[in-house]
Amino acid sequence: MQGVIQGIPCNWLLRSGWYAQELLSTFSDELDEVALQPGTGGSFWVEANGQQIWERKQDGGFPEITELKRRVRDAVCPERALGHIDRKNA
Repeated sequence: MQGVIQGIPCNWLLRSGWYAQELLSTFSDELDEVALQPGTGGSFWVEANGQQIWERKQDGGFPEITELKRRVRDAVCPERALGHIDRKNA
């Protein structure tokens, strides 16, 4: 699976890098790579295997990491348990 996080030029590189690190740590068996791509005009989005997971304007800002991980999991490996993230809202 390939993941893409876009939104570098608007000084969101640190945040984007952190999201990438978290996704690679959580989905180390499922992700082959996470690419950071430059964007324009305040855009920030995350996609996995060509499917949009998060879009800043549409989804109302930046995701909490637990929500982003849930969405990535639901899109690419819905059978996977996320441990404490799943239990927190159970």
